[in-house]
Amino acid sequence: MAMSIVDNKKAFFDYFIEDRYEAGLELQGWEVKAIRAGRAHVKEAYVRVIRQQVYLVGATISPLGSASTHITPDSTRLRRCLLHREQIDKLIGKVKERGYTLVPINLHFSKGLVKLEIGLAKGKKDHDKRATIKEREGQRDAQNAMKKASRDGGRE
Repeated sequence: MAMSIVDNKKAFFDYFIEDRYEAGLELQGWEVKAIRAGRAHVKEAYVRVIRQQVYLVGATISPLGSASTHITPDSTRLRRCLLHREQIDKLIGKVKERGYTLVPINLHFSKGLVKLEIGLAKGKKDHDKRATIKEREGQRDAQNAMKKASRDGGRE
């Protein structure tokens, strides 16, 4: 069972997620401690393929105040995603196709290890985003109507 650390809600608004992959992350000790303390953000992050490797770019992991004195933490460094070669090759092939991109969906713990869920995504156009907003507002209105009806006991 995976315990979510941080989600990237913006990814679902900006992209159609077509496929998901779970990747390990190559982290330093201070980064793991900071993630456990809830000091990670992936909202502005993205995933890139550099020299046949997959990297998490732009994710912020703020160091704890009690970080070691013999290291200088870089909160936004490149972090390598650990995937199987077949998965990397498949992702590279898809990203070379027009319109596909890789986005971080969430960070979570799985069996005590920090994992990153990567989504293979296509960008939404503005009209798709407007439709998403309209759909969300419709669901919210329906929920409010249901709450009001249950609160009033079904009477007008």
